[in-house]
Amino acid sequence: MTTLMVAHGADGWTRGAARAPSGSPGSSSPASSVSPPSASPSPSPSPRVSQSSEDPNKALTDRLQALDAGGATLSVAVLDLSDGRTAQYNVKSGLTYDTASIVKIDILATLLLQAQDDGRALTSGEKSYAVPMVTNSDNAAATALWNIVGGSAGLNAANERLGLTGTTAGTNGHWGLTQTTAADQITLLSQVFGKSSVLTTDSRNYIRDLMSGVSAGQSWGVSAAGDTTGLKNGWLQRSQTALWDITSIGDVTIGDDPCLLAVLSKGNAGKNTGISLVEKAAKATASVMEQGH
Repeated sequence: MTTLMVAHGADGWTRGAARAPSGSPGSSSPASSVSPPSASPSPSPSPRVSQSSEDPNKALTDRLQALDAGGATLSVAVLDLSDGRTAQYNVKSGLTYDTASIVKIDILATLLLQAQDDGRALTSGEKSYAVPMVTNSDNAAATALWNIVGGSAGLNAANERLGLTGTTAGTNGHWGLTQTTAADQITLLSQVFGKSSVLTTDSRNYIRDLMSGVSAGQSWGVSAAGDTTGLKNGWLQRSQTALWDITSIGDVTIGDDPCLLAVLSKGNAGKNTGISLVEKAAKATASVMEQGH
Protein backbone atom coordinates (compact mmCIF):
# COMPACT_ATOMS: atom_id res chain seq x y z
CA MET A 1 0.00 0.00 0.00
CA THR A 2 1.32 3.36 -0.94
CA THR A 3 1.87 5.62 2.05
CA LEU A 4 0.66 9.18 2.04
CA MET A 5 2.58 12.40 2.39
CA VAL A 6 1.48 15.08 4.75
CA ALA A 7 -0.46 17.59 2.68
CA HIS A 8 -0.84 21.25 3.54
CA GLY A 9 -4.14 22.62 4.76
CA ALA A 10 -7.05 21.39 6.82
CA ASP A 11 -7.32 18.34 4.58
CA GLY A 12 -3.77 17.25 5.35
CA TRP A 13 -2.93 13.59 5.61
CA THR A 14 -0.80 11.57 7.98
CA ARG A 15 0.71 8.17 7.44
CA GLY A 16 -1.61 5.32 8.27
CA ALA A 17 -4.29 7.38 8.71
CA ALA A 18 -32.38 10.26 -16.81
CA ARG A 19 -32.82 10.74 -19.22
CA ALA A 20 -30.31 11.88 -21.82
CA PRO A 21 -31.69 13.74 -24.83
CA SER A 22 -31.43 11.89 -28.09
CA GLY A 23 -28.83 13.01 -30.58
CA SER A 24 -31.25 12.32 -33.46
CA PRO A 25 -33.44 15.16 -34.66
CA GLY A 26 -37.16 14.71 -34.18
CA SER A 27 -39.90 16.16 -36.36
CA SER A 28 -43.60 16.73 -36.35
CA SER A 29 -45.75 15.07 -38.99
CA PRO A 30 -46.90 17.34 -41.84
CA ALA A 31 -50.54 18.33 -41.77
CA SER A 32 -52.87 16.35 -43.99
CA SER A 33 -53.62 17.85 -47.39
CA VAL A 34 -57.28 17.76 -48.50
CA SER A 35 -58.39 18.98 -51.95
CA PRO A 36 -61.70 20.82 -51.99
CA PRO A 37 -64.15 20.23 -54.85
CA SER A 38 -63.21 23.57 -56.41
CA ALA A 39 -60.23 24.17 -58.63
CA SER A 40 -58.35 26.01 -55.86
CA PRO A 41 -54.89 24.66 -55.17
CA SER A 42 -54.50 22.21 -52.32
CA PRO A 43 -53.09 23.66 -49.10
CA SER A 44 -49.37 23.09 -48.61
CA PRO A 45 -48.23 20.71 -45.86
CA SER A 46 -47.18 22.30 -42.59
CA PRO A 47 -43.46 22.98 -42.37
CA ARG A 48 -41.33 20.29 -40.71
CA VAL A 49 -40.30 21.17 -37.18
CA SER A 50 -36.77 20.04 -36.37
CA GLN A 51 -35.91 19.52 -32.71
CA SER A 52 -32.30 18.45 -32.74
CA SER A 53 -29.94 18.43 -29.78
CA GLU A 54 -26.30 17.47 -29.55
CA ASP A 55 -25.39 14.35 -27.63
CA PRO A 56 -24.59 15.76 -24.15
CA ASN A 57 -21.75 13.29 -23.62
CA LYS A 58 -20.12 14.36 -26.87
CA ALA A 59 -20.66 18.02 -26.08
CA LEU A 60 -19.09 17.59 -22.65
CA THR A 61 -16.20 15.57 -24.08
CA ASP A 62 -15.48 18.24 -26.69
CA ARG A 63 -15.42 20.96 -24.05
CA LEU A 64 -13.30 19.11 -21.52
CA GLN A 65 -10.80 17.73 -24.00
CA ALA A 66 -10.13 21.32 -25.02
CA LEU A 67 -8.93 22.11 -21.49
CA ASP A 68 -5.22 22.04 -20.75
CA ALA A 69 -5.10 19.34 -18.06
CA GLY A 70 -1.34 19.60 -17.68
CA GLY A 71 -0.97 15.83 -17.76
CA ALA A 72 -3.68 15.21 -15.16
CA THR A 73 -6.57 12.79 -15.66
CA LEU A 74 -10.10 14.14 -15.29
CA SER A 75 -13.55 12.55 -14.99
CA VAL A 76 -16.91 14.31 -14.69
CA ALA A 77 -20.54 13.33 -14.21
CA VAL A 78 -23.61 15.56 -13.87
CA LEU A 79 -27.33 14.96 -13.28
CA ASP A 80 -30.07 17.56 -13.67
CA LEU A 81 -32.58 16.78 -10.92
CA SER A 82 -35.34 18.77 -12.63
CA ASP A 83 -35.57 16.66 -15.79
CA GLY A 84 -33.16 13.76 -15.39
CA ARG A 85 -30.70 14.91 -18.06
CA THR A 86 -27.21 13.50 -17.59
CA ALA A 87 -23.76 13.90 -19.07
CA GLN A 88 -20.49 12.10 -18.40
CA TYR A 89 -16.87 12.50 -19.40
CA ASN A 90 -14.15 9.87 -19.12
CA VAL A 91 -16.25 7.52 -17.02
CA LYS A 92 -14.82 4.16 -18.04
CA SER A 93 -15.11 0.68 -16.66
CA GLY A 94 -12.20 -0.04 -14.36
CA LEU A 95 -11.00 3.58 -14.23
CA THR A 96 -11.20 4.79 -10.64
CA TYR A 97 -9.91 7.73 -8.65
CA ASP A 98 -8.79 8.25 -5.07
CA THR A 99 -11.65 9.87 -3.22
CA ALA A 100 -9.41 11.90 -0.90
CA SER A 101 -11.80 13.68 1.50
CA ILE A 102 -15.01 13.44 -0.50
CA VAL A 103 -15.25 9.97 1.06
CA LYS A 104 -16.23 11.76 4.26
CA ILE A 105 -19.76 12.13 2.88
CA ASP A 106 -19.81 8.39 2.26
CA ILE A 107 -18.56 7.73 5.80
CA LEU A 108 -21.33 9.94 7.22
CA ALA A 109 -23.98 8.26 5.05
CA THR A 110 -22.73 4.88 6.30
CA LEU A 111 -22.93 6.02 9.93
CA LEU A 112 -26.48 7.31 9.47
CA LEU A 113 -27.58 4.16 7.66
CA GLN A 114 -26.25 2.01 10.49
CA ALA A 115 -27.97 4.22 13.07
CA GLN A 116 -31.24 3.82 11.14
CA ASP A 117 -30.82 0.06 11.26
CA ASP A 118 -30.43 0.30 15.03
CA GLY A 119 -33.48 2.55 15.31
CA ARG A 120 -31.55 5.35 16.97
CA ALA A 121 -30.31 8.89 16.41
CA LEU A 122 -26.63 9.77 16.30
CA THR A 123 -25.00 10.13 19.68
CA SER A 124 -23.54 13.46 20.81
CA GLY A 125 -20.09 11.93 20.40
CA GLU A 126 -20.78 10.87 16.82
CA LYS A 127 -22.10 14.33 16.01
CA SER A 128 -18.99 15.88 17.54
CA TYR A 129 -16.99 14.00 14.90
CA ALA A 130 -19.42 14.40 11.99
CA VAL A 131 -19.60 18.20 12.10
CA PRO A 132 -15.85 18.97 11.84
CA MET A 133 -15.32 16.03 9.46
CA VAL A 134 -17.59 17.62 6.86
CA THR A 135 -17.43 21.35 7.53
CA ASN A 136 -13.68 21.56 8.17
CA SER A 137 -12.57 18.27 6.58
CA ASP A 138 -11.07 17.16 9.87
CA ASN A 139 -9.09 13.97 9.36
CA ALA A 140 -8.94 12.85 12.98
CA ALA A 141 -12.74 13.03 13.14
CA ALA A 142 -12.99 11.03 9.91
CA THR A 143 -10.70 8.34 11.32
CA ALA A 144 -12.82 8.13 14.47
CA LEU A 145 -16.03 7.64 12.48
CA TRP A 146 -14.28 5.26 10.06
CA ASN A 147 -13.52 3.02 13.01
CA ILE A 148 -17.05 3.39 14.42
CA VAL A 149 -18.70 2.27 11.15
CA GLY A 150 -16.41 -0.75 10.86
CA GLY A 151 -13.77 0.55 8.45
CA SER A 152 -13.59 -0.90 4.96
CA ALA A 153 -16.13 -3.65 5.60
CA GLY A 154 -18.67 -1.21 6.98
CA LEU A 155 -18.29 1.24 4.10
CA ASN A 156 -18.46 -1.46 1.42
CA ALA A 157 -21.61 -2.96 2.96
CA ALA A 158 -23.31 0.43 3.11
CA ASN A 159 -22.28 1.29 -0.44
CA GLU A 160 -23.93 -1.85 -1.73
CA ARG A 161 -27.20 -0.61 -0.24
CA LEU A 162 -26.62 2.94 -1.45
CA GLY A 163 -26.17 1.68 -5.01
CA LEU A 164 -22.47 2.44 -5.49
CA THR A 165 -21.17 -0.25 -7.83
CA GLY A 166 -17.71 1.09 -8.72
CA THR A 167 -16.46 2.16 -5.29
CA THR A 168 -14.11 0.14 -3.10
CA ALA A 169 -13.15 1.24 0.39
CA GLY A 170 -9.52 1.92 1.22
CA THR A 171 -7.74 -0.65 3.35
CA ASN A 172 -5.51 -0.54 6.43
CA GLY A 173 -7.14 2.64 7.64
CA HIS A 174 -6.43 4.57 4.44
CA TRP A 175 -9.97 5.85 3.94
CA GLY A 176 -8.74 8.61 1.60
CA LEU A 177 -7.54 5.94 -0.84
CA THR A 178 -11.06 4.64 -1.34
CA GLN A 179 -11.48 4.12 -5.08
CA THR A 180 -14.51 5.61 -6.82
CA THR A 181 -15.96 6.90 -10.08
CA ALA A 182 -17.70 10.15 -10.95
CA ALA A 183 -20.84 8.16 -11.75
CA ASP A 184 -20.85 6.57 -8.28
CA GLN A 185 -20.47 9.97 -6.66
CA ILE A 186 -23.61 11.11 -8.48
CA THR A 187 -25.36 8.01 -7.11
CA LEU A 188 -24.24 8.93 -3.60
CA LEU A 189 -25.34 12.54 -4.03
CA SER A 190 -28.69 11.30 -5.33
CA GLN A 191 -29.21 9.44 -2.06
CA VAL A 192 -28.77 12.78 -0.28
CA PHE A 193 -30.37 15.31 -2.64
CA GLY A 194 -32.64 13.19 -4.84
CA LYS A 195 -36.26 12.20 -4.32
CA SER A 196 -35.73 8.52 -3.48
CA SER A 197 -33.25 7.21 -0.92
CA VAL A 198 -32.53 4.43 1.53
CA LEU A 199 -31.68 7.22 3.97
CA THR A 200 -34.49 8.73 6.01
CA THR A 201 -35.53 12.34 5.56
CA ASP A 202 -33.83 13.24 8.85
CA SER A 203 -30.60 11.55 7.78
CA ARG A 204 -30.59 13.29 4.41
CA ASN A 205 -31.33 16.66 5.96
CA TYR A 206 -28.45 16.19 8.39
CA ILE A 207 -25.97 15.54 5.57
CA ARG A 208 -27.38 18.44 3.55
CA ASP A 209 -27.04 20.77 6.51
CA LEU A 210 -23.37 19.91 7.04
CA MET A 211 -22.57 20.11 3.33
CA SER A 212 -24.11 23.58 3.21
CA GLY A 213 -21.78 24.78 5.99
CA VAL A 214 -18.35 23.99 4.56
CA SER A 215 -15.76 26.51 5.74
CA ALA A 216 -15.07 29.47 3.45
CA GLY A 217 -11.52 28.35 2.74
CA GLN A 218 -12.84 25.08 1.31
CA SER A 219 -15.61 26.54 -0.86
CA TRP A 220 -13.86 25.98 -4.17
CA GLY A 221 -14.45 23.18 -6.68
CA VAL A 222 -17.83 22.43 -8.27
CA SER A 223 -19.13 25.62 -6.65
CA ALA A 224 -17.58 27.37 -9.67
CA ALA A 225 -20.50 26.01 -11.73
CA GLY A 226 -23.19 28.00 -9.90
CA ASP A 227 -24.93 28.61 -6.58
CA THR A 228 -24.12 25.68 -4.32
CA THR A 229 -26.33 24.28 -1.58
CA GLY A 230 -24.08 21.35 -0.72
CA LEU A 231 -20.34 20.83 -1.22
CA LYS A 232 -17.42 18.60 -0.26
CA ASN A 233 -13.89 18.72 -1.65
CA GLY A 234 -10.84 16.52 -1.36
CA TRP A 235 -7.14 17.11 -1.88
CA LEU A 236 -4.34 14.62 -1.44
CA GLN A 237 -0.68 14.52 -2.44
CA ARG A 238 0.64 11.05 -3.26
CA SER A 239 4.02 10.15 -1.82
CA GLN A 240 5.31 8.09 -4.74
CA THR A 241 4.73 10.72 -7.40
CA ALA A 242 4.30 13.97 -5.41
CA LEU A 243 1.29 14.59 -7.69
CA TRP A 244 -2.10 15.68 -6.39
CA ASP A 245 -5.60 14.21 -6.35
CA ILE A 246 -8.21 16.97 -6.40
CA THR A 247 -11.87 15.95 -6.10
CA SER A 248 -15.13 17.87 -5.67
CA ILE A 249 -18.81 16.94 -5.38
CA GLY A 250 -21.94 18.93 -4.70
CA ASP A 251 -25.45 20.14 -5.37
CA VAL A 252 -25.24 23.12 -7.72
CA THR A 253 -27.83 25.30 -9.41
CA ILE A 254 -27.02 25.50 -13.12
CA GLY A 255 -29.19 28.02 -14.87
CA ASP A 256 -32.40 27.56 -12.91
CA ASP A 257 -32.02 23.83 -12.36
CA PRO A 258 -30.70 21.89 -9.35
CA CYS A 259 -27.88 19.64 -10.55
CA LEU A 260 -25.61 17.09 -8.92
CA LEU A 261 -22.02 17.46 -10.10
CA ALA A 262 -18.90 15.36 -9.49
CA VAL A 263 -15.44 16.28 -10.79
CA LEU A 264 -12.57 13.91 -10.03
CA SER A 265 -8.93 14.38 -11.00
CA LYS A 266 -5.54 12.83 -10.37
CA GLY A 267 -1.98 13.47 -11.46
CA ASN A 268 -2.08 17.23 -10.92
CA ALA A 269 1.31 18.96 -10.66
CA GLY A 270 0.15 21.02 -7.69
CA LYS A 271 -2.82 21.58 -5.41
CA ASN A 272 -3.74 24.97 -6.84
CA THR A 273 -3.22 23.70 -10.39
CA GLY A 274 -5.62 20.86 -9.68
CA ILE A 275 -8.21 23.15 -8.11
CA SER A 276 -8.05 25.39 -11.18
CA LEU A 277 -8.57 22.39 -13.48
CA VAL A 278 -11.55 21.14 -11.45
CA GLU A 279 -13.16 24.57 -11.49
CA LYS A 280 -12.65 24.99 -15.24
CA ALA A 281 -14.22 21.57 -15.75
CA ALA A 282 -17.16 22.54 -13.53
CA LYS A 283 -17.77 25.74 -15.49
CA ALA A 284 -17.52 23.91 -18.81
CA THR A 285 -20.01 21.31 -17.60
CA ALA A 286 -22.43 24.04 -16.53
CA SER A 287 -22.18 25.60 -19.98
CA VAL A 288 -23.00 22.31 -21.67
CA MET A 289 -26.01 21.71 -19.43
CA GLU A 290 -27.34 25.21 -20.03
CA GLN A 291 -26.94 24.87 -23.79
CA GLY A 292 -28.77 21.55 -23.61
CA HIS A 293 -31.95 23.44 -22.80
